[in-house]
Order: sequence, then structure tokens, then C-alpha cells
Amino acid sequence: MFGSKRRIYLDYASATPVLPDALEAMRAAERAFANPGAMHQDGVEAKKLLEDARARIARQLGAKARQIIFTSGLTESNNLAILGFARKILLSGVSLAKTHWITSATEHSSVLECFGEIERMGGEVSFLDPDPRGLVSSESLARMIRSNTVFVSIGWGNNEIGTVQPLAELSRIVKKAGSVIFHSDAGQAPLYLSPQVHTLGVELFSIGSGKLYGPRGIGALYAADLESIAPIILGGGQERGLRAGTEKVVPACGFAAAFETIAVEREKESKRLKKLRDDFASEIVAQIPGPIVNGSLKHALPHMLNVSIPKINSEYLVLALDRAGLALSTKAACSEGSNNESHVVASLAEAEAKAARAPVVAWRAKNTLRISLGRDTSAADVKRALPILIRVLKEVQAVS
Repeated sequence: MFGSKRRIYLDYASATPVLPDALEAMRAAERAFANPGAMHQDGVEAKKLLEDARARIARQLGAKARQIIFTSGLTESNNLAILGFARKILLSGVSLAKTHWITSATEHSSVLECFGEIERMGGEVSFLDPDPRGLVSSESLARMIRSNTVFVSIGWGNNEIGTVQPLAELSRIVKKAGSVIFHSDAGQAPLYLSPQVHTLGVELFSIGSGKLYGPRGIGALYAADLESIAPIILGGGQERGLRAGTEKVVPACGFAAAFETIAVEREKESKRLKKLRDDFASEIVAQIPGPIVNGSLKHALPHMLNVSIPKINSEYLVLALDRAGLALSTKAACSEGSNNESHVVASLAEAEAKAARAPVVAWRAKNTLRISLGRDTSAADVKRALPILIRVLKEVQAVS
């Protein structure tokens, strides 16, 4: 990739290339350069393309077009869902100090930072701890819900270990509590799981084009009830008054095209990548001394593999692998370099130590590698990547 046939890209969880179908759709839409809010013919043409893209994305979610709000990506979708709901409460005259919010300890930073802001504004936040597989249980959620709980946010497919949460089961618990909003950061899960929002039981659902083989810089938030949130970006009142700013018509068309293509390929690609991932995991366990596979492959997205390896500096290893032509990461790309410990793997390690009544493995959360496969990953790529990983690992361990 990137001009060199020798490189092997195994970091699809960080970013996916844009599909040819999406590029073609964007080229076709470039003629509609006018502002879709304008009243003249050119503006009307741009508006038609935008609304067509919105309707196509809505169909993939089993939703209505008016329930789709375009954003700049997953981070903004999560912010609009969480902080937009908080702002709606504040605008109604209710203090956040009277409210209780729930999320999991293994969420993406764009979710956790929002809940940090909720706490700073006076709201009370509780964090669900995962089991050793990375799953949160419906029983623990039921015990955590209170009479003043207003919002629950649980990610669908974890961005570091790939664990898939049982959203439909968790949703039933939330609905028993009455008027509690259930939000999910979908991340990469729609690549391999059917994202039908009514089946999942969510009121708010965040998706991002850049994780789904579409263009970056655009995402969407599904809102079952548009009245449940207030805007957090103010301005011209676009997106039904919930997200100001001139709409991105061309990227929206690319997003819709990519979403439709991955839906057609979903089942076949899931099976293909699961086999490649499982074979890779088996070889790593067989050929590298002492690795720990983080999470459960049985309960994970089919393209994700996260392992902790003893006696390494994972960031140094990733840089050495990059020089050898192998691209992967230590954890979420947005967290690279900010902290040498994965908060996701740290939560798993604590859960496992508690279950076994044993000390936490000290190096586990620091020595992580995240390997993520994609549409262009072949069996030959995986076969060629393994000896590179083993060779470079030995070199790094020798100097660590």
C-alpha cells in the first residue's frame, strides 16, 4: 500500500481506504458544488443529492431519513449524542446534579471524555466493568440503574479488542427502567454485523464513514426522537437545527455508496477475515513465547486481534515493524503516544485477576499490539506478516 507493494497494512481499525464505489459516487456528485441551503436550482440539485444519501444510509440502519443527522465523524456523533442530551436537560431547567449516567470502562475516548465532561457539569457517572472477555453483563447493568438514571452508553464493537456487546439484551434492561436513553458508538461493527437500530434497541446510534471504507470527515447520528437532544454546534440551523454548518454533499454521497457496498459484502467478508484472523492468532500463540490474547475471539469482530507480549516496549516494536514494512498499532490510533497503557486491556486484566484471585499481570496493558485486517488483506499477506513480526520481535526483545 501507499506506493509500495512490499508493505503490509494491518491497521484497518485505525482507518480504512476509500472504496472505488465511494470515490465514483463522489466524483459524480462534484458537479453539485452549490450550498444545499440555497434556493436556486444549483442549491436544489445539491440538496437532492444530500437527501438521497441520507435516505440510503437510513435504509441500511432500518431507520427513517429524518432520523439521520450528518456530522463530521464518529467523535462528533458521540459528542452530539451524549452532550446534546445533557444540554437538552439543562435547557429544560433541570440540574445535571440530579441525574445519573452509565457507561462502560472500555469505551472509546470520544465517549469517556464526554462522560468526564458530564461529571464536571455535576452529573453522576457510573462505569460498568467488563468480564475477562471484555463483555458487560445485563445483570450488572440492571444493578447499576437507579431511579434517576437518564442515559446509558455502551459501544457495540470495541475499537481495541473487538469485543461485541449484546446490545439487544442490554437494551431490554434499559427499557425496563422506563425513560432512559440508550446510546451506542457503533464504530466498525457495521462492517460485519447488520446495524438494524430497532433490533438493537437503541435510541441514539453513532456511525462514521472513515471506519466503513467511506471518506473521512463525515459521520452520522441516528436519533429515534430528534427532540431528545439539543445542538452542541450553533450557527445556521442545518440538519433540522441539530448540527450547524454547511452540509458536506460530496462526502455524504461517498458515505452512502460505501455503506451499501459493505452491506452486500458483510457476510462473506466476515467469514473470510475470521479464518485469517484465527489462523494468525494460532500461529502467534504457537510461535511467540508467553503472549496473552486480549478479549475473546469468539465474541469479537472477525477482523480484530489484540495481543499482549512480554518483554517488549510496544510502541518501539510498532515503529520497528513499520521500518520492516508491517503497519499495525498498539491501541486506538487517537490514543497512540498519549499513554503507554491501554485502558481497555487494563480493565480486562483487572477482571481476570479478580476472577482468579491473583495479582494483575503488570505488563499486560502496556505491551499490547492491535492487528486488524480488512478487504485488501490476503492469506498471503498474513503468511508474510508472521515471520516479519517474529523476527522484529526477537530483535526488539534482545535490546529491551
